[in-house]
Amino acid sequence: MVYKWLNNVQNWLLPNNCTLCGQRGQENLALCRDCQLNLNTINSACERCAIPLPDSVQSGICGQCIIEPPNFDNSISLFVYETPISQMIQSLKFNRKLANARLLGNLLATHLEERKHPRPTCILPVPLHHKRLQSRGFNQSLELAKPVSRVLDIPITQHLVKRIRHTPPQSRLKFRERDKNVNMAFELNGHAIPKRVAILDDVVTTGATCNAIAGLLKKAGAEHVEVWSLARSLK
Repeated sequence: MVYKWLNNVQNWLLPNNCTLCGQRGQENLALCRDCQLNLNTINSACERCAIPLPDSVQSGICGQCIIEPPNFDNSISLFVYETPISQMIQSLKFNRKLANARLLGNLLATHLEERKHPRPTCILPVPLHHKRLQSRGFNQSLELAKPVSRVLDIPITQHLVKRIRHTPPQSRLKFRERDKNVNMAFELNGHAIPKRVAILDDVVTTGATCNAIAGLLKKAGAEHVEVWSLARSLK
């Protein structure tokens, strides 16, 4: 209630303008209705890895996940990673436009709020290595997780897993190199492992990073691990 009250006061004092076109945004959202409708939302996807499927396919598991199931149990991604979503995420990560985290996190939270599945007991933002965290100044996955946590009333557990290898960004590597890149890159921090965990990342491509983290959690006793991401890359 306090969060909603603060949002109402903020919108009264500083009305939202659409971050894409500059027109008046929607209530509590710096995005106009027309621009929101033009975003490439994923309507049908593999239940395990969230790779988009033809709209005619209402549910199911893709062939790759049948052949080689990932360590996580299911995955949800809101948008295809393309313009303008890709530009908004890049502006957040590399230009410190933290307002985009609030906007994008609220969009993801609204989508997740509509699900009827049991909710996890905690949200785990994908951790950054301390060197990258120092150079960037913030963890974009954590910033995205904050509005999701507030809306869904699920606590963030950011110290459950730590990144112990300073690896090159996954986006710079070929698909076949990405699993190797994150191999042994994470370790548990010694905390008690929740039974149901949602790993939250900004963009998922091959799923190698989330798969590595999910493997650690499952071996340590987690019963259900799912992946939440803002966007799914197809490249």
